Amino acid sequence: MAKLEPRDHTLSLALAATYTRRHRGAASGPLKDGDHSHAFHADHVLKLLQQKGCVALRIYQGVDDQGHPAPVLVGVDDAGKDLTSGILLEMGFPCPPWCDETSALRG
Repeated sequence: MAKLEPRDHTLSLALAATYTRRHRGAASGPLKDGDHSHAFHADHVLKLLQQKGCVALRIYQGVDDQGHPAPVLVGVDDAGKDLTSGILLEMGFPCPPWCDETSALRG
């Protein structure tokens, strides 16, 4: 298991919009018509991040019982291991229908 190296994860809005547009263009199956993003309540994400030993967040791409994307969020320790005995998050609010129609990331 490789330790997570230091990295600046920030990116420009223009590059982020390019990434999301590229993803929508490559979508097929249930993803073609939606579920391109998911919103999570900050208090739940903060609880996950505030777990003892948590230094990062990992997002696994999952699929729910109806075949729709269902990202799974898990904390990661300083050795790069998933904190699977801790808090796991799912059940984000998919977009659509919970969308910011004015976002540059949806265009």
